[in-house]
Amino acid sequence: MTGPLAEFFRQDPWTATGLLAVAAVVAALIVHWVVGALLRRATRGAPIVHQVLVGVEQPAGAALPLIALQAVWQLAPNDLPLIGNVRHFNGLLLIAALTWLASAAIRGLADGVIAQHPVDVEDNIQARRIHTQARVLSRTAMVIVLIAGTAMALMTFPGARQVGASLLASAGVIGLVAGLAARPVFSNLIAGLQLALAQPIRLDDVLIVKGEWGRVEEITGSYVVLRIWDERRLIVPLQWFIENPFENWTRTNAHLLGTVFLNVDYALPMERLRAEAQRLVEQSAEWDRRVFAVQVTDATERTMQVRVLVSAADSGKAFDLRCKVREGLIAWIAREHPDCLPQVRNAPAEAESPGGTSRTAEA
Repeated sequence: MTGPLAEFFRQDPWTATGLLAVAAVVAALIVHWVVGALLRRATRGAPIVHQVLVGVEQPAGAALPLIALQAVWQLAPNDLPLIGNVRHFNGLLLIAALTWLASAAIRGLADGVIAQHPVDVEDNIQARRIHTQARVLSRTAMVIVLIAGTAMALMTFPGARQVGASLLASAGVIGLVAGLAARPVFSNLIAGLQLALAQPIRLDDVLIVKGEWGRVEEITGSYVVLRIWDERRLIVPLQWFIENPFENWTRTNAHLLGTVFLNVDYALPMERLRAEAQRLVEQSAEWDRRVFAVQVTDATERTMQVRVLVSAADSGKAFDLRCKVREGLIAWIAREHPDCLPQVRNAPAEAESPGGTSRTAEA
């Protein structure tokens, strides 16, 4: 470095470095504002890229000044008091800002993909599949970025370089699969990748888990939140879904069959019952007109069991349809054939002989 600037640095090095640092920060902020505005305007026709730019706006506003400051500290004389500590501290801040920037870019990419596939449509299975993959994969990638950033920060300390190198190696795919699969955190991470790729469950799927009926409300990097029908929340680790069987009522589609069982007297006319059940079903908006059947499925010494089979577009409508049909048929039987409700018939204890005396007495 020669000329007046070099002379200024020799006379008052910290003042010169400080002024240069302020100028560098101001220039970086101006570049961030101008370039950011131009890029946002240019990417309005590309929603995913635009969402990524919006997501990285704040972390980029922190990273660019730190990059400019790091360049200033590197230009400063090596014999400047405390310059080594300043360079190290600024480097740590820069690593943190770049980690934040990478995580924000991943989150923005996921949000952009999700926004392109709304789930508020009639057939939303494909959208829910994409939502699940985007959320799980983005969270997995952000965990890896965080691990890598932490490892890089540790490697700036001479005494912790070995720890940082080990942590950075564990962030790789080989390290995850070969060395860390047995650890709870990373086993859930791998389980999340399996769920995202194989997709045994998706967001808003209807599941039966440990006897509880609920919908998948959230899939995080370590657990699944199941919203139970009575507004409770069941928290299940990701690894559980890989190792245990469970019911998924919306795996291929949301269509479902529902059953209504009635125990009635043998004297009930089945044709009239079938006609009334059909009338009730056809008047119900929940019926999707795919399946309807009325059958006697069992017979005991007292009653016969009648099953009404109906279909609906999803589990919620199937439940409501079953309740409507059950209520309607019970009311119809009580009104039209009250004698055909389940009864207990008691035979006389002693049969009388034609002469009016009981057979027991004659004996």
